[in-house]
Amino acid sequence: MKESKTKIGKEGEIAARSFLEKRGYRILHANWHFHHFELDMVAEKDGELVVVEVKTRSVNYLVAPEDAVDAGKIRRIVQAADAYARLFNVELPVRFDIVALIKDAEGNYQVEEHIEDAFYAPVK
Repeated sequence: MKESKTKIGKEGEIAARSFLEKRGYRILHANWHFHHFELDMVAEKDGELVVVEVKTRSVNYLVAPEDAVDAGKIRRIVQAADAYARLFNVELPVRFDIVALIKDAEGNYQVEEHIEDAFYAPVK
C-alpha cells in the first residue's frame, strides 16, 4: 500500500526537527501558517533566524528532494519569512536552509543533506 505524500512529509519534518535540535537549533515554530504564508520550520541558532524548508522523498525517488525547491518555491518562502519577521518583530539576520530526507525501505528517515544558506532572497 502506497503512503500519502502528506504522511511522508509530516514524518520527515519530525525527523528533521530531531536532527536540527541535536545540532543546537532552537525550534521556534514548525508548520507555521499565517494567511496564505507557510513555513516548514523556523529556528534560531547562533544569533540567526533560520528558515528551514524540509523535503522528504521515498527511497525510489526520481528528483532529489532539494531539487524540488524551485524559483517559485523560493519566492513563496522568502515572502513568508518576511511576514514572519514582521509579525514577530524579529530583528535577526535570516538564513534559508534545506533539509533533505530520504525514507528508506525499512521506513526509517535519513537526513540526506542539510544545506545551510541554500538560497538567498531574490533582489527585485
